[in-house]
Amino acid sequence: MHSKKFTVTDIENMETLKRAAFMNSLTGFKSASLIGTTDSNQQINLSIFSSVTHLGSNPALIGFINRPNTTERHTLENILETKFYTINHINKDIYKQSHQTSARYPKNISEFDATGLTPEFISGMVAPYVKESHIKYGMEFIESHELKINNTVLVIGKVIDVILPESCLSQNGAIDIEQAETITISGLDCYHTTNRIARLSYAKTDKMAIEII
Repeated sequence: MHSKKFTVTDIENMETLKRAAFMNSLTGFKSASLIGTTDSNQQINLSIFSSVTHLGSNPALIGFINRPNTTERHTLENILETKFYTINHINKDIYKQSHQTSARYPKNISEFDATGLTPEFISGMVAPYVKESHIKYGMEFIESHELKINNTVLVIGKVIDVILPESCLSQNGAIDIEQAETITISGLDCYHTTNRIARLSYAKTDKMAIEII
C-alpha cells in the first residue's frame, strides 16, 4: 500500500471542508452517540456526537467535546440550564435518523419530531432518552472547561443510571456493545458495524497477553 506524507503546511492549506473531513477521519473509529436534553420550558433536544469518551470509573465520569459557541448550541445551553442529560448509543436501525439530528434545526423544533425518533422519560430523569437506543445512560453535569486553543468546550458529567439489555452484560462487568448492535462512526458521515477480533488477557511485563473467552 503506497503511502503519502502530509506536512502541517499541507493540512493548513487544504480547503476548509476537505481539511475538516481529513482531520475528523484521522483519529479512526469513534463512538456514535445521541445526547438528549431539555430546557426549563420542557423543550426537548437531540443531537449526535462522536466525541463521547470515558474519563474515569470511580467516580463514573464521561466527557464529550462541544464545538465553539459561534452559533447557538442547544445541547450545551440545555445542559448548563437543567444540569441533566442522556447519552444514547446508536444502532444500525437508527443511524440515518441519528445523522439527521446534526441538521441545524431551530430551538423550537425537536429533533425527535423531525427525525421520527421517540423520546422516553425513565426514572424521573428530566432529559429524554431515545427509546430506540439499546444502551443508554443518564448524566448529571459536573463541570465544563473551555479549551482556549480552539474555543471548544469539554463537558464532564457523572453517570447516574444505565439502561441496557441484561444479556449484554458479561460476568466480568464488561458490556458487549456488539451484541447490543452499537455501531461506530469515522469522519463526519461514515457509519460502521463491527466484528470482534479477540478479547485478550490483562497485559503483564513477564508474559504476553493471550486470547480469552
